[in-house]
Parts: sequence; structure tokens; C-alpha cells
Amino acid sequence: MSTSNTSALNDFLQQCQQRVDERLGTALDAEIASTQLLEAMRYACLGGGKRIRPVLAYGSALAVGGELAAADNAAAAIELIHSYSLVHDDLPAMDDDDLRRGKPTVHKAFDEATAILVGDALQSLAFQIISTDRDTLCANNRLAMVQLLSQKAGATGMVGGQSLDFEAVGEKLNIQQLEQMHSLKTGALIRCAVLLGGMSCESASDSQMTALAAYADNIGLAFQVQDDILDVIGDTSQLGKPQGSDSDKNKPTYVSLLGLDEAKALANSLSDKAIAALQEFPGSADPLRELAAFVVSRFH
Repeated sequence: MSTSNTSALNDFLQQCQQRVDERLGTALDAEIASTQLLEAMRYACLGGGKRIRPVLAYGSALAVGGELAAADNAAAAIELIHSYSLVHDDLPAMDDDDLRRGKPTVHKAFDEATAILVGDALQSLAFQIISTDRDTLCANNRLAMVQLLSQKAGATGMVGGQSLDFEAVGEKLNIQQLEQMHSLKTGALIRCAVLLGGMSCESASDSQMTALAAYADNIGLAFQVQDDILDVIGDTSQLGKPQGSDSDKNKPTYVSLLGLDEAKALANSLSDKAIAALQEFPGSADPLRELAAFVVSRFH
């Protein structure tokens, strides 16, 4: 990625991160009887994270001719689902991690019961946000977005993939099984983010949505392959979570199956395919193109 492209992408990332943080801040400024629950919800969502999924939603909105503001609720909802999944993923019954986004995990900063409730609350808040966007979207579009989010976040998407991941610890998977697991665990929510962004603009065509889906499938898998690479070569201070945590837990990864060099080649190939899927889009899709390159070049 050239210096000018890097600068433009950094500006776009900062703009999107600011927008979604403002929307999350508003959503998490509600009157909740339990001040500890509200504090823990804010701790889990605000002040950290790359916000890649919201940025993808914003990028897709621009790609189909929409405006950033149209995707604010979609971006916030997808980040709430992602944040809830991290809180639950870190619990002692799951990965039992102590560090997330460079700070103690929610169950360490508060307690395990609060962490469970935080995840529950963030998940329901996501659906509240995405179902009440009355100003810019018709009821049919809002319903379709709710249906997509519930499908990709639940047992047929992210949660199903997390269950497969849990079952795979210590097992030997082939590359097809690993891809299936990650297409659900990581890819489903990334696909959802991209499609929700496109759906936030009611003029998006069927062919545009089909191309966005192909882009999302490739970038979602590329993101996971790069995560596996960073688990081997990354640094805890940059990752915001313990380096080597997957290998320590004896989880199958793309690096363990393919080796480091072949995993890097796969990530780059998937990034190229994602960019190729956008060939019919004008310059408005450049942020998505740059994100595809960024996903496999990032260090955290």
C-alpha cells in the first residue's frame, strides 16, 4: 500500500472510529438501575479495539453510494455484537483470558457474573439499535437487517463457529474443517458488517450486494488467517491480548496446518480476491479496497 493510500486509510479509520464511538457512547448513556452493569458495559465497548467491523459497514455504505451517517446504527450494532462475543469468549469457562484490548478482561476487572450479564446486555442492545432506525430506512429494510444480524450472530453463524472452535481444541482438523469453523466464527460477523453497510442504503442493487458478499467472504477469511499469523509472530503489547494464546491452548490454526509462509501466501491471495470482487465499483469503494490490503498487513 502506497504512502498516500495509507494516509487516506488512516484518516478513514479515524473518522469511522470516531463516528461509531459517538454512537456507542450515546447508546451506553442510558438509565440503567445497576450502575456497575452500565460501567462494565462501557468498559467492554469504549476506549479500545480496531473497530474493523464498523469500518467495513461504513465502507460498504460509501461503496453503494450512501453516506456514512446512514450506517451509524449498523456499525454500532455490529460492534456491540462483537464486543459481547469477546466478553463471553474471555470467560473462564471458555478461553479464560486475562487481557483484552490491552487491559484486563471484563471478568477480571469486575467479576464473572457481571461479565456474563454484560454480554447479554450488549447483545440485546445491538438489536434495539438496529431495529429502531426509523428516520432513514423503511420497515422492510430494518426487518431484513435484524434477520441478517440474528442469523450471522447466532447458532448458524458466530456462535456456531465458536462451538466448533471449542470442540476442536486438541483435535486435528483438515483445511476444509478449519475454513468451515472460521467462516462461521469470524467470517459470519464480518460478512454481516459488510452487508449491513450496503443495506443501509436502500438504492443498493442486487449485483452490488452480491459483489459485497464475495468481498466479505474473502476478507473475513483473510482476517482470520492473519490473526493466526500474528498469534505466532505478533507482540503482546501490540496485539492487546497474549501472544501465542492459540498455540498454548492447542488450537488448530492456519499456521499449524500450512506453515507460516504458506499461511502468509493464503492471506495475500484472499486479499487480492476481495479486491477483485469490487472491480465493477467506482472510486467510492476505495476504502474497502484499502481495508483488504490493510487486513493482511496489520500487526495487531
